[in-house]
Amino acid sequence: MGITGIIGWVFLIAVAIAGVVTYNRLVRLRNAISNSFAQIDVQLKRRYDLIPNLVETARKYLQHERETLEAVTAARNQAYAAAGVARQAPTSAAPVAALGAAEGVLGGALGRLMAVVESYPELKADQTMRELSEELTSTENRVGFARQAYNDAVMDFNNGAGQFPANLIAGLFGFGQAAMLQ
Repeated sequence: MGITGIIGWVFLIAVAIAGVVTYNRLVRLRNAISNSFAQIDVQLKRRYDLIPNLVETARKYLQHERETLEAVTAARNQAYAAAGVARQAPTSAAPVAALGAAEGVLGGALGRLMAVVESYPELKADQTMRELSEELTSTENRVGFARQAYNDAVMDFNNGAGQFPANLIAGLFGFGQAAMLQ
């Protein structure tokens, strides 16, 4: 074996090592996305658990606002279902986009409920309603922070999978672009 044969083998070994290192890096980045989504999921579950209590407390005072309460409940159920689907594939674009849309609808319904609460002084003064509102606000802040961490992990993954030569490994092993949560 001549010098060119040795150089050829060294080159092939270096390419194989670089491929393995790149593949492992992409797996680590994809797992970071899953971990970040799990943090969002914990906060979303907490939020979904608070909403029925909030609706039930408001129901006592809001007999004339049944449509608002039903809209919040329906939006919560839709978002809960979307979160379950996204939980199964946190790096897949379609379920994450559906979750983002469902969360937008839920946020709008909760906003309308809170606007209605403002016009009922006795409900606004209710201790349970105040506590639930504060807890919901706190949870919303936690969801926001978890969403930012998730989007940062997605950006790291997409940057890593899109750069040469990692994009070759990503394409070869099916590491597609992950979707950010809006």
